[in-house]
Amino acid sequence: MSRRAPRPPRPAPPAPAAAPAPLHRHADPGRPPIGRVAEVRRRLPAQQSRPLLVSLYAAIACEGGVLGPSERRRLGRALLRGVPAAVAAALAGALATGLFADPSRLRAQAAALAALSLALGAVLWRQARRDGARAAGLRHELELGALLLIAAHAVAQASEGLDGAAGAPLQPLVYLVLAFLVASSSRPASLAAVALALGLEAAVWWGRGGGRAALVAALAHAAFLALFAVLYRGVLAGRVAAARRAEEAAVARRRRELDERAREFRLLAPEGGEAAEARWAEGAVVELEAAVRGVVEVGEQALRSHTFAVFLLSDDDRELRLRECRSASDRVAREPIPAGEGPLGAAVKGRTAVRLAGGVKEPGYYLDGTRPGALLAVPIVERRGDLVRGVLVADRFGDEPFGDADEQLLARLATELVRAVQAERLMGDLRRTRDESERFYQAIERLNRTAKPREVFDALLELAGEMMPLDFGAVTLCEESGGKRAHRVVRARAGEEARALSQLEGLCFEDNPGLVSGAVRLSSSLPGKELKAAEAMVFDEGTRLKGLASLKVIPLKTGGEVLGTLVVGSRRRAALDPVTLRQLEVVSIQAAESVLRARLFEQTERLATTDGLTGLMNHRTFQSRFDEALGLSARYGKKLSFILCDVDHFKKVNDTYGHPAGDVVLRGVARILSREARSTDVVARYGGEEFAIVMPETDQAGAVAIAERIREKVQGASFETEQGSLRVTLSLGVATCPDDGTVKAQLVELADGGLYCAKRNGRNQVVTAEAVRAARRAG
Repeated sequence: MSRRAPRPPRPAPPAPAAAPAPLHRHADPGRPPIGRVAEVRRRLPAQQSRPLLVSLYAAIACEGGVLGPSERRRLGRALLRGVPAAVAAALAGALATGLFADPSRLRAQAAALAALSLALGAVLWRQARRDGARAAGLRHELELGALLLIAAHAVAQASEGLDGAAGAPLQPLVYLVLAFLVASSSRPASLAAVALALGLEAAVWWGRGGGRAALVAALAHAAFLALFAVLYRGVLAGRVAAARRAEEAAVARRRRELDERAREFRLLAPEGGEAAEARWAEGAVVELEAAVRGVVEVGEQALRSHTFAVFLLSDDDRELRLRECRSASDRVAREPIPAGEGPLGAAVKGRTAVRLAGGVKEPGYYLDGTRPGALLAVPIVERRGDLVRGVLVADRFGDEPFGDADEQLLARLATELVRAVQAERLMGDLRRTRDESERFYQAIERLNRTAKPREVFDALLELAGEMMPLDFGAVTLCEESGGKRAHRVVRARAGEEARALSQLEGLCFEDNPGLVSGAVRLSSSLPGKELKAAEAMVFDEGTRLKGLASLKVIPLKTGGEVLGTLVVGSRRRAALDPVTLRQLEVVSIQAAESVLRARLFEQTERLATTDGLTGLMNHRTFQSRFDEALGLSARYGKKLSFILCDVDHFKKVNDTYGHPAGDVVLRGVARILSREARSTDVVARYGGEEFAIVMPETDQAGAVAIAERIREKVQGASFETEQGSLRVTLSLGVATCPDDGTVKAQLVELADGGLYCAKRNGRNQVVTAEAVRAARRAG
């Protein structure tokens, strides 16, 4: 076999003059010529441009276009959602033309009914796909109501002339559908359904030619529809409201029964408790009732009794009330029976079991006076206090008496019942102890967060309101005035019915025989026993607390000192039990400590921010307030003036009369500055005999007027010293922001220039920075 000769190799292509530049980051990083890169970048956009038709198709049909897939899906969903409304509108028009009343248009009627069925199915299917927790929206209610009403009208219209009947025999179907919609839909949907029903009546009348004869029937139908909807809605609302009231009454009745049973079990005090206490008692009653039923079931089965019952003593121990019973007879009385009569009374009085057989007397708990053949009654005795709480009783009809074993069993059941009650009480005591501990911790924490005395007073009254039904509360403080003790009401709060008592805040009175003065003197809570608050002197002779049934004055003690009192009052009698009183006394001690701490804080703050000699703001605090005022002036575009003043010839006062006299002068000038300046002005001792005033929102004219008034008051004042009466004058310089400057150092320099200009030109005058500039220009 011959072989083909190998093809000669192709000649290698000539090497390019220069390597092309890399066009992506993975290419050779060698740097190409700059001109080549510019040419490639210029040609790329031309190579990547798309034809116009392709761009137009992408803008219309591709993702993100006006008719892209997402937009088409959105449009489809919108069209599907609009189908029920379109079908309803079309069928309403068909009703107006009388389509369903014409027997010759069966195909059109079938098509309309099919469209109606599909639309209803679509609405119901869309609702079925919703989450079960989501209620139907207004749109769904409107669509469903419109389709159902149109269907009812179509059926009523189709029944016209059937069997020779006049009118539409099935017209009441419209009323039934409307009643269903009014009952099951929201108020807006119900109103829309009524409006649609009236509109359909008007459309049908208009489609029939709008004659006067048909108008009367249409108006009658419309009036009946509206009246029927309103009445049905009103009756339904009334029934719902009555059912709600009945439910609330049943709940309230059940709560009253639980409270009554809680008192029978001695879980609540006769006066009742707070809401949380009452709710706990309700839960405890449910548990105890279950225990009582268990005791009754066990006793009936074990003793083979005819009647087995649990009787509990009333609050006054005069009656025995049937709490639980299992009997073969339906003549057991549910009414209370006297606690001191019959065999049950003997068990209560003797605190021992009563066992009878043979000729048993009538026990008192049968309505018809039935006399059992044997009876066994065991008292329910609470070991703590040896108190009788009720009776367990069992009887039999026959000749079989109760034996010792039966008595022991019944006594054991009574013990178990008492143990269940004591367990619930123990749980309540533990819960109350826990709540009290949490309350104390929260009270101490709240009082420790206070930094000012008024915050302490507010917190103390709030805590008192949480611990008891507080209708009036006040805090008083002791003050020493002229060697005598005085009292001042620093905080007062009253409920709506005692609003006038809140005006006692600020009342001052001297020591007297009243309860507040007595509580401070004795360092003890007063009064010791209940008294009529309207007749007692609490603060002073001219003040009476009317409308209060309970009152207590608690001292604010810290160490061996009494700082004041806490006065609490309530319209409820015996509102302050011993436990709550003790809690308030402990909280009052903590409040007294907080008052001392707040006073110390205020004193420390005052020492840190005020001048010790004059009582004005010191230089450091003044600089900070000056910066704040300048910042506000710049932010809101308001003017600000600064006054710097100096006592004339003050060195001569110190050298001639001594420094104590100079201190008297400085304190007097400081008082004048504080009195004549406005409440919004910042007055400070600037240093030595210099004082400064920052005046927010004040132009030069206003600052000069106040400065002149201060100068005149100082000039006319006389300062009494040990060396005699002294008079001094004041020189003042004024600078205004932004007229004279916007920087603090600049304003201080300009005001200082005005001050020294006043000194050089005779003293006792006011010179502004503008006047200094004018004098310099003139000089």
